[in-house]
Amino acid sequence: MTSNDPISLTTVSAGFIQDWLKALEQHCSAQDLASLLERAGLQSGPRVAAQRVTLNEFAKLYQLAAPETQDEMMGLWSRPIRPRALQHLVTVLQEAGSLTSALYRFSTFWNLLLDDFLLELRDTSTGIELALIPYSDLNHPQRFGHMLILKLAHGLLSWLSGSETPVMAVHFAFAQPNFAADYAVVFPCTVKFGAQQTSILFDPNLFPRPIRRSAAEASVFLDRAPIDWIFTGSRAHTNSLQVRAFLYGATWQIGKLSDAAHALGMTPRTLNRRLKEEGTSFQNIKDALRRDIAIRALQQGIDSIEQIAFETGFSAPANFHRAFRKWTNRTPGSYRM
Repeated sequence: MTSNDPISLTTVSAGFIQDWLKALEQHCSAQDLASLLERAGLQSGPRVAAQRVTLNEFAKLYQLAAPETQDEMMGLWSRPIRPRALQHLVTVLQEAGSLTSALYRFSTFWNLLLDDFLLELRDTSTGIELALIPYSDLNHPQRFGHMLILKLAHGLLSWLSGSETPVMAVHFAFAQPNFAADYAVVFPCTVKFGAQQTSILFDPNLFPRPIRRSAAEASVFLDRAPIDWIFTGSRAHTNSLQVRAFLYGATWQIGKLSDAAHALGMTPRTLNRRLKEEGTSFQNIKDALRRDIAIRALQQGIDSIEQIAFETGFSAPANFHRAFRKWTNRTPGSYRM
């Protein structure tokens, strides 16, 4: 991902990582957690729940928290995942002769370590499904943990094949959260909630042969974790990201629903319906892109707030300030690095 495309500009809501932060609270003192958040560029205390989280901040928090908690899954599971476990997982998968074999190795690796779930690999009539089968009833599923383990499987397959592996379906065994739109940044398909089990479905007919990855490439992949396996490099795998990409290349004045629908080859009504199925709307996508462009520009600290307001389609800085506070519960100045 480059810094000049609509995907790398994406932010996720604090709600998306809230389960992760709650897990960290059990493994860090309040002072240590506040330090982690501050060093990652995030706010702490009551304001943490309302902020937007950039991909770089997300990655930085992981890179700080994993070694400092001595748990590469940072308290998400009942048993800590000791340092170097992910390095061993990558080494094991590198030796797989196919992506199907890699997926099998992935499941057996985690089944040796996790006490919370059995990772079950199933051959179905529609493809290969990797499902999380809980060992006991869970009243409050670890939503971030469920996302992370599925995305790690998808991210590793994509890395081994050299391009994003197509996904047929992703199901989660928890109710649709109010941050459902954030999942479009992570998974290259529409995500369904309220399923009996959490699972990800692949079509093995679309699996290419793995690329032979060098030790140096593996080291780079691990050093950059989790950025290369959490966030997709695709530009157009969901309708919401296609709309986002369209708006990024258009001016705010001509970036209308009808224009986007025409560019995507469908009627405005159909586009509205498909966006609703993905948990979002045209206006939400447009506002999110303006917000994320503004956050990136503020963090770079080159342009004035007045210029950023103009470049994101506002006629006056005061209007930009009001909209920005509504989007982030923070002032534009608070995002200055």
